[in-house]
Amino acid sequence: MRAVILAAGRGSRMRHLGDERPKCLVELAGAPLLERQVAALRRGGVEEIGVVRGYRAEMLSFPGLTYFTNERWAETNMVASLATAAEWLRSGPVIVSYADIFYRAGLVGGLAGAPGPLVISYDRLWRELWARRFADPLSDAETFRVDATGKLLEIGGKTTRIEDIQGQYMGLLKFTPPAWRAVEGLLASLDAQIRDRLDMTGLLRRLLAADAVHIGTFGTDGQWGELDNPQDAELYESMLARGELVLESAEPLRQAGAA
Repeated sequence: MRAVILAAGRGSRMRHLGDERPKCLVELAGAPLLERQVAALRRGGVEEIGVVRGYRAEMLSFPGLTYFTNERWAETNMVASLATAAEWLRSGPVIVSYADIFYRAGLVGGLAGAPGPLVISYDRLWRELWARRFADPLSDAETFRVDATGKLLEIGGKTTRIEDIQGQYMGLLKFTPPAWRAVEGLLASLDAQIRDRLDMTGLLRRLLAADAVHIGTFGTDGQWGELDNPQDAELYESMLARGELVLESAEPLRQAGAA
């Protein structure tokens, strides 16, 4: 099993925490997110990990990882970054991780073993976390509906009804070659400007609308998070201090050429 971490973007909303470094190097409990992601992926059964670089690419140079580069990171979105790893995606199953999240090895293993051509993870207990991140959880949450078998029915829409949100998409998903072929077919049909702006949720919405591939889901219950701004970092640190959040140990990474 391979995995790709999408770390090309700047993460400007992290302000001072991310001004001079890629978002995946922002620290949580003394360890960069990248170290936590690599550790969880490896313990979850991933044998080879790739990182898509862009902003401050020179800061992401660690032995034992494979690198892809989105030269147009400032002009494009997440799907364009993912496409730089197309060779991997065509040849076997790949776990894809956003760069600004943390998660546990058990989630990785469960997602890797889940059947289906394309499977996305989601948090069933999302309201507990979103209520602490936002004054109004619905201001940031989006529609997420699945059927009784776990097939994704809807994602990424705006809603004022809590009933339309059965979970929170986490930014951790699995592609297989058949799913990636469907993605490439879809991308080929789009105008270049639309392709450049396409984020992952937008891609999933388009795949659903076209009925291009079956999208399965794998649910979990908390013990993860995304860092979108400095307030998120403060929240998770406070949750750690109170024992409400338990992190697995990180895997230290050494810069290439370091003594």
